[in-house]
Amino acid sequence: MTQADSIRNFVKSNYIDPARAKGQDIVSVRSGDVHSAMSLSQRYPAVCSALGSNKFEQLCTIERLSIEGPTNGANTVYKYRLL
Repeated sequence: MTQADSIRNFVKSNYIDPARAKGQDIVSVRSGDVHSAMSLSQRYPAVCSALGSNKFEQLCTIERLSIEGPTNGANTVYKYRLL
């Protein structure tokens, strides 16, 4: 499993699936929160790449609505619609 796969699976399990279980339609994920929770070191580009990928959208059955904040930074926020 690649690091990107690990990041995608972590976000699916800890953000997307719980939001879906609560009946939410929209979920936002801040890259810095994922980075910290996974105890990564200087891997913000990897987190942002994984969160911004079409593979992540397909894995989670979601649609990316927006990306806000700096490119590849801790404060980059991804907003998704749960399908």
